[in-house]
Amino acid sequence: MRVLFILCFVLLLMVNSVLTQLSSPAERAALFDLRASLGIRAKNWPRKTDPCTNWTGIECTNGQVTGVSLAGLKRTRVGSMNPKFDIGSLRNFSSLVKFNSSGFRLPGSIPDWFGSSFRRLQVLDLSSSAVLGSIPVSIGMLSSLENLVLRDNNLTGSIPDSLNGLRNLSTVDFSLNMLTGSLPSGFSNMGRLKTLNLSSNSLSGPIPEEFGLLLSLERLDLSNNSLASVVPGQFASLSQLVELDLSFNSLSGLPVELGGLTRLQRLLVGNNALSGNLTISLPESIVVFDVSSNNLTGNLPDLSAFSNNSDVMLNFSNNVFYGGVNLDVSNVDSIDLSNNYLQGLEGQVGNRTLVSMNCFIRLPRQRSLADCQTFYALIGIPYDGGPIAPVQPPVSKKSSNRLKYVLAGVFGGLGVVVIIIIILFLVKKLCNTRSVSQRSANVEPVQDDVNVKGENVTVDLLSLANTFTYEQMLQATSGFSDTNLLKHGHSGDIFSGKLEDGISVVIKKIDMRSSRKDCYMTEVEFFSTCTHTRFVPFLGHCLEHEIEKLLVYKYMPNRDLSNSLYRSTSLEDDGLQSLDWITRLKIAIGAAEALAYLHHECNPPLVHRDIQASSILLDDKYDVRLGSLSDVCAQGVDNNQNAISRLLRISSNSEPPSSGSAPPICAYDVYCFGKVLLELVTGKLGISNPVDTSSKEWLDHTLACINNYDKELVSKIVDQSLVVDEDLMEEVWAVAIVAKSCLNPKAAKRPQMAHILKALENPFRVVREEDFSSERLRNNSTRSWSAALFGSWRQSFSGSTNSQTNKEGISGTTQSGRDSKSQGSGANDKKLSTETFPEPVDINNDVERQDETR
Repeated sequence: MRVLFILCFVLLLMVNSVLTQLSSPAERAALFDLRASLGIRAKNWPRKTDPCTNWTGIECTNGQVTGVSLAGLKRTRVGSMNPKFDIGSLRNFSSLVKFNSSGFRLPGSIPDWFGSSFRRLQVLDLSSSAVLGSIPVSIGMLSSLENLVLRDNNLTGSIPDSLNGLRNLSTVDFSLNMLTGSLPSGFSNMGRLKTLNLSSNSLSGPIPEEFGLLLSLERLDLSNNSLASVVPGQFASLSQLVELDLSFNSLSGLPVELGGLTRLQRLLVGNNALSGNLTISLPESIVVFDVSSNNLTGNLPDLSAFSNNSDVMLNFSNNVFYGGVNLDVSNVDSIDLSNNYLQGLEGQVGNRTLVSMNCFIRLPRQRSLADCQTFYALIGIPYDGGPIAPVQPPVSKKSSNRLKYVLAGVFGGLGVVVIIIIILFLVKKLCNTRSVSQRSANVEPVQDDVNVKGENVTVDLLSLANTFTYEQMLQATSGFSDTNLLKHGHSGDIFSGKLEDGISVVIKKIDMRSSRKDCYMTEVEFFSTCTHTRFVPFLGHCLEHEIEKLLVYKYMPNRDLSNSLYRSTSLEDDGLQSLDWITRLKIAIGAAEALAYLHHECNPPLVHRDIQASSILLDDKYDVRLGSLSDVCAQGVDNNQNAISRLLRISSNSEPPSSGSAPPICAYDVYCFGKVLLELVTGKLGISNPVDTSSKEWLDHTLACINNYDKELVSKIVDQSLVVDEDLMEEVWAVAIVAKSCLNPKAAKRPQMAHILKALENPFRVVREEDFSSERLRNNSTRSWSAALFGSWRQSFSGSTNSQTNKEGISGTTQSGRDSKSQGSGANDKKLSTETFPEPVDINNDVERQDETR
């Protein structure tokens, strides 16, 4: 009996082995073709073994390939140098059910034949695969598809309506792409759809009412787009909905009927254009509710309605709520009421309760008494609050006399300061007068670089550029059609066009209903005073329309850096051609020249505040023309809305809050420029985008591979599509070191743009020391090129050893800038100069070691 059992077991193993082994010679040959075209390492797909049993990611059923997963696989060195979306061999797998390339780079477009070749495909996951181009219409032919995941790529264009035929879809994820156009109404036929994620794109228009027919939908994420209008009332039919994220759009209303969604746990509608009273009745199932940064007003909803769930998180901040609030709610884990006009407070303020900038009596960090009284007088409601600070007890007579002396001293000191300021003003005016008289003696007068302010001056500014009519703009852009739409910028929509004389232009259309009211004048004033060749040529404007303001620029044939770093070729395999290193370095130097002009040649220094790959425009010769200038401001001055404007946000047609949050300091530009340099070195797009918060882990890993003393580490992060020789690799290494210095987490320790420009113009001197020995560098720093050029840079990173002994640590702005020792060695035994680019990570240890040796 035992022998019979053993025989049956062996027979079963033999049958199972036969069924799992690859039986089709055509499919075996196709797998080896796929192995060669993608450059898969032999470690993952060994040649002399059966693919079904020994190849990582290959699944087989009845001797046929049913699943191919490239997730986690590595390419060979040669394959990594020229990665492509070359998967034509997949067409031989007639039984393919799953294809997954998550995290495996496939730079290229999805081929049109993809949808017509896999009628049994159920899972298509191309997430984080560097896929470009548009979503092919043929995807709608994958009738068996259940999971369609294309997140975190560089997809453009609109979502095809052909997806309407995919009735078996359960998951659709197109998030973190660059999709444009409106939301497709065809999703209404996806009766089995449970998860729909279209977040972080550039989708616009209203939300279709047909979305309310997705009765199986559990999670809907449309955040970080440009959706407008109101949320359809049909959403009340989504009875299975658990999570609804509509934040960071321009939505203006919510349906009251959302209160009937008994399973809804997370409702996020922050950072929209919601206005008026919050009339929505929320279901008892709510756990997270966020309506922050809108224009909502009136009284808060009854917080006791949230007491049925534990760990509830509520966010009502940055609105215009007023009246009293009861915090005696036991189950609310955290609540943010900051930046409103609430006054009456009941209950205890817990550790996770934020109530700053309201009108609560005697609580710290509240609005001023005048602010609160003005607001409540404006809305016609009595303000029953008292002084915001506690009333001080009466002072004695001696204290009163002492106070008189103190006040006399204070006001006397202020008088002296005022006199000094007047004297300095008169001296400066006298110097300016002499300077003007000297310039008038020249043949060609020179215009001062000054900031233009005042109404009369603004009128003069408008006469300096060409004035176009609105009809001319409509004709140039075919009525601002979608075919002419290039992208949705944060300050306005960007259209391509052609003037009557045949000149190609780019037109920015600024909607005054959703943009900062002075943003267009910021650019006009900038171009009137700054004429550097590194900025995009400004051709004119059209300001006659009350709602839409139009700015006209010269068209850049190579678009921007994010579009040109990898550009499509005319090859049949939809390949990509990467910019060579010489061109990349040229772009880096051009962008640095523009920023150095803003930071060092303008008075006062100007801050760009939007440095990223998409703002670096390129002409036909790949010369940089910096754009995206709507956020430029003087250092230390923020052009965004003032605090009083919140009083005027009660009306539904009031000015929306400004979206600009970048600090007005030059060090912020330097940090953003460091990310651009890393994009040029590594080839990874999207790093410089400030919206992208998912790149921190990648950034930490990349910076760890940049070291002043080890060139070989950089080879781990260099764009594999670059073909560079030994000398060029040193330039790449030098630029990586510059990028790391720019990304110092402490703003005071980042280099200045003038020093960055010199370093990029002379990259070899970053990693090679000149003919000066370390001893001579220390004894005579004025004779060292690096010491003379990068003196302030060395102060920023090395600092003074005396300051290290202080408890306050190293100061990036007050150091004496002593020369530090050059140490370590790189490739080819070439010495490195730590004076030029000291290592930011090890700076504390370096200073401590120097202190110990003294």
